[in-house]
Amino acid sequence: MKPTTRREWLKLAARGAAASLLAPMVVAGRAAAMAKPGKTNVLFIAVDDLRPQLACFGHKTMKSPHIDRLAARGTLFARTYCQQAVCAPSRASIMSGCRPDTTRVYNLQTPLRSKMPDVLTLCEHFKTSGYTAISLGKIYHHGKRDDPRGWSEDPWRPAGDWKGRGYLTPEAQAIAAKTTRGQGPAYECADVPDEAYPDGALRARAVETLRRVKDRPFFLAVGFYKPHLPFNAPKRYWDLYPPESIRLADNPFKPKGVPDIAMHNWGELRNYPGMPKKGPVSEEQARTLIRGYYACTSYTDAQIGRILDELDRLGLADKTVVVLWGDHGWHLGDHGLWCKHSNFETAVHVPLIVAAPGIKGGQTTRRLTEFVDIYPTTCELAGLPVPAHCEGTSLVPLMKDPERPWKAAVFSQYPRGPVMGHSMRTDRYRFTRWLGKRGGTVATELYDHETDPAENVNLADDPKHRKTVEELEALFKKGWRGATPA
Repeated sequence: MKPTTRREWLKLAARGAAASLLAPMVVAGRAAAMAKPGKTNVLFIAVDDLRPQLACFGHKTMKSPHIDRLAARGTLFARTYCQQAVCAPSRASIMSGCRPDTTRVYNLQTPLRSKMPDVLTLCEHFKTSGYTAISLGKIYHHGKRDDPRGWSEDPWRPAGDWKGRGYLTPEAQAIAAKTTRGQGPAYECADVPDEAYPDGALRARAVETLRRVKDRPFFLAVGFYKPHLPFNAPKRYWDLYPPESIRLADNPFKPKGVPDIAMHNWGELRNYPGMPKKGPVSEEQARTLIRGYYACTSYTDAQIGRILDELDRLGLADKTVVVLWGDHGWHLGDHGLWCKHSNFETAVHVPLIVAAPGIKGGQTTRRLTEFVDIYPTTCELAGLPVPAHCEGTSLVPLMKDPERPWKAAVFSQYPRGPVMGHSMRTDRYRFTRWLGKRGGTVATELYDHETDPAENVNLADDPKHRKTVEELEALFKKGWRGATPA
């Protein structure tokens, strides 16, 4: 019997039984011996609200040279999907290796440990395997409350001269001071050095930490805050995107035939002063919001570049796995939506890049992958065993052969009150069922990405697609276990 919880792992280790039990552990169907701690470090980079709006993902007008550089030395997973398009559940799925229906984390108010007190989390697995596990910035949504025992040191978050949600200008600080949650404008452009905002301070701490732990095995998790709202970034990054260069969404309308439950009112953005309480944003606001999102993306990219530079300078690049992910996508006016909080492609499609010593770089795979795959992948690349509770599949075989057959489907979900929207992405289709508490179907969506990649027309009720719906329904009922690689 393989251990699945922290207590079981530590009990076995105390008896000296762990090594003998784990030596031939099965990892995604293959044997993998447990490596000596420290053989391979891990730099684990999270970026809040980052959709695949990067040059290396095909958006050539974006200025993302440092993430592009990481892709050139690693594997770019072009079709990765998060388990739920909101911070806490998405991050809980990554760090636990389990899907939301297992973690039972569906909202921002539920720390992972309140639902899974004994799960062996990814960081704790490395910590108990002899690594120094450090959390800087936003890894879990709740900071210390999510996983206090998972880290070798107390999780660190930046502090500085900013006010409220990271405002520097007196005008924005004055507005933020009048709100209960410190929310000022939805964006800010200040002519300041990178270190003046939280992500610059975070990068400085990460560089300092690399220098401190360079001579011991480490699992260093660095979680950047931008491009999360508010879109605050130094002026130099706004200047990369002149207003006239910003293209608005070409589908600012509800999909034809979409059920109302699939939509939302983007309350996260509306809560910012100056944003409309109902109805669409103005064209000028839309252009500034998109420009601010792009500026924040480039600002974070620059901070990541300086961390990668330090990794190289310290001679650690050849013995460090680098994993970069954005926790979910983000609507930028498409379908008339902003923020995340949906099952549409734009909300659940996410960037994932993994670079590992000894594995060819500059590769792209279009095979379907998902966030629960990160835990077993990181373990295998570091030579650690994969706990039995993990619900994903190691991506190492895809890194070695990007074209090999892989998952038939990947799965996301999003709740609307008592109704849960379960969404399945196959190579061609997105199929979503909105199910009530008793399992009855409230609504169905079907989008054909071969003819409609923007998901503008729901085909679920079209008689011509009845057979397709039936076929997808059969795969849907099998769940994630029925879609794993052969």
